[in-house]
Parts: sequence; C-alpha cells; structure tokens
Amino acid sequence: MTGPDGTAARPDRSDPAPDRATGRQWAGLALLVLPMLMLSTDLTVLFFALPTLSADLDPSATQVLWIVHVYGFLIAGFLVTMGRLSDRVGPRRLLLIGSTAFAALSAVAAFSVSAEMLIVARALLGIAGATLMPSLFSLLRLMFHDDGQRRLAIAIMFSAFSTGGAVGPLLGGALLEYFWWGSVFLINVPPMLLLLLAGTRLLPEQPGRTDVRLDPTSVVLSVAGMLAVVYGLQELAAAQEGDAGSVWPDLAVVAAGAAVLAAFVRRQRRLRDPLFDLALLTGRRTGTALATLLLVGVGVVGTFYLFTQYLQWVAGLSPLQAGLWTLPYIVVNIAGAMLAPALAARLGPATVVAAGLAVTALGAALLVLAAGTATPLVPLVVTICVVALGQGAATALISDLIIAGAPAGQTGSAAAAQEVGGELGTALGVAAGGAVGLLVYRGSLSGTGSDEVPDTAVRAAGASVHEGIAVADEFPALLGPVRDAVADGLQTYAGVAAFLTAVAAVLVTAVLVRRPGRSAHG
Repeated sequence: MTGPDGTAARPDRSDPAPDRATGRQWAGLALLVLPMLMLSTDLTVLFFALPTLSADLDPSATQVLWIVHVYGFLIAGFLVTMGRLSDRVGPRRLLLIGSTAFAALSAVAAFSVSAEMLIVARALLGIAGATLMPSLFSLLRLMFHDDGQRRLAIAIMFSAFSTGGAVGPLLGGALLEYFWWGSVFLINVPPMLLLLLAGTRLLPEQPGRTDVRLDPTSVVLSVAGMLAVVYGLQELAAAQEGDAGSVWPDLAVVAAGAAVLAAFVRRQRRLRDPLFDLALLTGRRTGTALATLLLVGVGVVGTFYLFTQYLQWVAGLSPLQAGLWTLPYIVVNIAGAMLAPALAARLGPATVVAAGLAVTALGAALLVLAAGTATPLVPLVVTICVVALGQGAATALISDLIIAGAPAGQTGSAAAAQEVGGELGTALGVAAGGAVGLLVYRGSLSGTGSDEVPDTAVRAAGASVHEGIAVADEFPALLGPVRDAVADGLQTYAGVAAFLTAVAAVLVTAVLVRRPGRSAHG
C-alpha cells in the first residue's frame, strides 16, 4: 500500500487486504493491450507507407503532412473532453463505442479514394483514439485493487504503447511488401472486433458514474487550445529542421493556443460542473507527477529526436537502418517499465521514480561525453539505453501515481491529464530539441570556411542539416564540419536533458519521498 504521497506506507493490520486480481482480470488486461497497440501503431505506421500512398492518391506536400499528423493532433485535442466523458458514461462503454468507431474509420481510411478523404478519416480516427486512452487507464483502476498488481498492469500498458510506436514503421514496411497501402489501416479491424466481442464479459463497468453535463464552451476551448499549442510546436520543429522561414507565425499559434487554454482554466474555476476539475492538479502527488512527466518529456524526447537525426546525418544510416538501431532503446525502456513494480513493492514508488530519474540524468550526462563523431555506434547506443532504462522505470510509476491518486469518479479525467502532459512533453521536446540542435549546428559551422569551402557555401549549409549535407556533396571538405556540428547539437541538448531530469529527481525526492522521522502524510 502507499501513502498519499506515493511512498511505501506502514500497513494497517486492521484494514482488509485489497482484492487480488484473478485470471479474469489478467485476461481483461490482455484484451486491453490490443487497443493500446493499435492506438500507438497508428502514430507511426505511415512512415514507410507514404511513397506508395502518395503514388496512388497524389497528395500535395501539405496534404502529406496532414495525413501523417492530423491523427495525433486530434487525439491531443480531445483528451480532456473524452476523459470527462469516460467519468460520465463509464469507461467500458466509452471504450467499446470508441473501438467500434476506430474499426469502422480504419476501414474507411484503407479504402480512401482521395487525399482529402484520407485526411478526414485520419482526423476522425484521432477523435476515436482519444476515447481509448482515458478509458483504458480508468479500467485498470477498476480491475486491479492491489497496488503491486495495478503497477504491473500499468507497466504492461506503458510497454504496449512503446512497442506499438516502435514496430509501427517496421510493420508498415512489411505489409507493403505483400499488400497495398490500405492494409496498414485494415490491421486495426480484427483486434478491435475481438475487443468488442469479449469486452462485455471480461471488462468491468464503473458502478457509480459522474452525473454531470459536458459544458460545450469548455469542450471548444480545450480542443482549440490543445490543437493550437501542439500544432504550433510541431510546426516550429519542422521549420527548424527545414529552415522554412520565420518562426514567428508558429510562435503566434502557440501563444494563441496558450491564451485559449488560459480562458479554459478560468472558465473551469467558475463552473459548478467543470469539464476538468482543477483540484486534480493541486494535490501534491498528482501535481508533482504531472510536472515530472512534462520535464522528462521535454528532456528525453528532445534527446531521442536528435539521436535519430544523428544516426542518419552523422552515422550515415538509411531510415530503416536507423529505425533498427533505435530498437535497443525501446527494449531497454520496456525492461525498465517492467522492472519498476517489483522495485516499488520493496522501496516505494516515489523512491523508484526518483532513482529512475537519477539514472536518466546520468545517462544523458554520459551522452554529452559519448556523442562525438569519433564514437563507435555501439557505445553510443549503450549510453542512450541508460537513459531508456531510467525513463522507463520512472514513467511507468508516474502514471500509477496519477491514476491511483485521483478520486474514483475522476480517473478518466486524471488519465486524460496524464496523456495531455505526455503529449505536451513530446511536442515541447521535439520543438526544443530541434531549436537547440539547429542553433548549435549553425554556431558550430560558422567560421569553418577555407580555401576549399567558400563562406557562401558555409552560409548555405547553415540553413539546415539537410542543406548542409547537400552542400557537402559539392564541397566534400565541408562534410566533416557538418557532421561535427550535428554531434555538437546532440551533446548540447543531452546536457539540457541531464539538467531537466535531475531537477525532476530532486522535485520528486523533496515532495514525495518520505524523509526519516516524517510521516507519509508529509
């Protein structure tokens, strides 16, 4: 058992032991893994399918971007609304409704006859996908009452999400060897049908649901604000990668989204039945866990993003080869998540989270030293796997701190807050990693002109890494400085990640880890 701060609390022998899960609950967990896999796979499955898809539907460059990204945008935008809806109608009912829509829309996407039709289908898939995540974590709270078993269940779901995102590109590539591009969507249908057939038997429903109406104005504000922030951050990252002109319009979109979210927060404070109860954020455990999730996302995601760029621009790997070299990171990340529940049973979850964050910071600090152009690839991958181990252990238990700490009638909203924190951390991480990487890249390149490489070529190469590689084809002496500059960007941001995760470790230790002579209630 845990105290309110998430640390191991001394058991009260007068309290009855919580019900332990039976085979039915574990079978239900296996069933819940299916939508989690489909949800995360759909975020990345199109990476290798785009050339084939483009040849068939002939989308414009802008339409290609929307086909890839509109799914994630709409998931982020509708999470808060769907979390509250889960509390209102019940997580099992919302999960089954959302799964039905997800299966039907996957079929529509598979047989799309135009780019516009596919964009609309992907957008609606995102809305359907937003119903799944809050419902899944709410059901885990209902199914697993024992702390250790619940943490293990959350770790399994976390691992399923990581696995789906990692295998998505590989699965898409394998399917395209034998089938047409629509097969990458049709694979969603059989698992969702199995969920619908077995869900009512294996999954429980929340006995007491929240009987409140959804405020339409709050829905509009939350969706518009999240869409603007996530879209603006992603466009900032794309602009930095490709030097697509001024970043001020994208910054304006982010600022507008933040203003809309501020209006959303003000409205929630005035409403009797808010769409999102802000009291969830004021609790010491939940608030600290969400802040930690955001810090870790910004640090680790940005580092991993620059690492993938390093594999291609410095190591010279193809996209498929680079993807295969990231698999050790995914495997170790999952291993950390699966190891965390057993450690939490002995040490307390908050202690394990703090230790995991310390390991993450250590791995990022080692990456500062290792990410040079002269470093062999294997030691570099081993170093970033240290980051993966700590982040996996910490994040799995952070999710448990958030879900378990929420009132029973608000687990859907708590799960939504967790996912919003994760989405913002991811978007901020990619944007910040791209910005820092580009600034360092340009700074490192400046002054590298020589008799062999004129200053005009150096200035052209500074536009972006892609442009730098292209210019180096004409001036081979520039290739070394370009690669050194990319490595410098990764090293610099790894230092940023080490600082952010160390701050998170100190925060968790100070707020959640019980000190000697201090009660669990703090």
